[in-house]
Amino acid sequence: MSDLSRAEQDAVDRGIAIEVIERPPSNSLQEAADAQGISTADIVKTLVLKRHDGDYLLVLVPGDRQIDWAKLRAVVGVNKLRLPDADDALAATGYARGTITPFGAEGNWPVYADSSIVGRRISMGAGAPGRSLWVEADDLVRGFEATVADISKPAA
Repeated sequence: MSDLSRAEQDAVDRGIAIEVIERPPSNSLQEAADAQGISTADIVKTLVLKRHDGDYLLVLVPGDRQIDWAKLRAVVGVNKLRLPDADDALAATGYARGTITPFGAEGNWPVYADSSIVGRRISMGAGAPGRSLWVEADDLVRGFEATVADISKPAA
């Protein structure tokens, strides 16, 4: 099963309507935004983080924002979180960095969404290079039973 069909099948299983579009492969968030004619704020990054106990979690943050580590640790209830290296992120989700999406991600990790995405239609990774997935953020939050909180700050 391809990465794309895994993401699409998960959306179907969760009853979430998504739209997957083809776009030129990109080397940055800005390139992905330019290819879709949108701003980086319209793209939500799916970041995989590792807890001190070895478990992972997925964090959804708009492209024009970054994780506020203190806020996120408080919401998760831990003292330590870190970004794993690319190989560990791939092993934890089944997706390469830049394509990670909660849809079809291996591990069924908990999802934490920044409150700024609520009420918006967002673009995000679709599990494969050169593809983006569009979804109503409220449907995504509901379908993944995501924890919604203020966990970001403007990008530096």
